[in-house]
Amino acid sequence: VQLVESGGGLVQAGGSLKLSCAQSGGTFSSYAMGWFRQAPGLEREFVASISGRGDQPFYADSVKGRFTISRDSAKSTIYLQMNSLKPEDTAVYYCAARRHGSTDYNNWGQGTQVTVSS
Repeated sequence: VQLVESGGGLVQAGGSLKLSCAQSGGTFSSYAMGWFRQAPGLEREFVASISGRGDQPFYADSVKGRFTISRDSAKSTIYLQMNSLKPEDTAVYYCAARRHGSTDYNNWGQGTQVTVSS
């Protein structure tokens, strides 16, 4: 399974960005998908996830109400709509795939940089 993120960039605080992650090499519906992020000097942290059927979205408390995860099965792509961005959202954002039945995310993208200026 290959994952390719896009959509990162520089935005002012309060602005919005939409990240995309295209999956190839696997059956899209067989994988739950997640977004993670890593800021400089910090450990990677969970942001959001969505099941293979597109239901059961789940969010970290820090982004709940501001970020929305979604998936488009026709395009084998997931999205992360990020609104009301804060400087503390600055990080490299990674998408990841977890095959149903597995407890671990075993497939990762290369990451895309999101920088929020104050």
